[in-house]
Amino acid sequence: MEVLAALGHWPGAVLLKQSGTAYLLVNASHILGIALLIGAILPLDLRLLGFFRSVPVNVLPPVLSRIAACGLGLALLTGAWLFTVRPVEYAGNAAFLWKLGLLALAFANIALQHRSAAYGRALAGDITAAVRWRAAASVTLWPGVLLAGRWIGFL
Repeated sequence: MEVLAALGHWPGAVLLKQSGTAYLLVNASHILGIALLIGAILPLDLRLLGFFRSVPVNVLPPVLSRIAACGLGLALLTGAWLFTVRPVEYAGNAAFLWKLGLLALAFANIALQHRSAAYGRALAGDITAAVRWRAAASVTLWPGVLLAGRWIGFL
């Protein structure tokens, strides 16, 4: 608990507490990161699930994966910074804990998908059931993370 309380006194946290403009910019950057992440990953997952068949499956992953990774990095960085504003409260917030749990599952799903030999074959057009299942999990998990994040403010 002491470590969490100390985070609230970190200069970055103090800046956000004292400057509405700084908080606005960091919060907007967090939303931008989420938009880039989900906006890139959902079309890719939907293609793996069989939607947009007119788009060759090998065209999307290189671009959309990089955009999603940039969005994820921005969302993680700014989310951690926003956490420092009220770390003790957030650590006890059920919605925040759900968000972290869903985020951990989403990360595990990414690791399984990208380390899978089947994913490599999927990029060549051989989309297996396992790749589809992980894409379906992704389509569920990332919006779940988003909803849990929005839920934090209501608890």
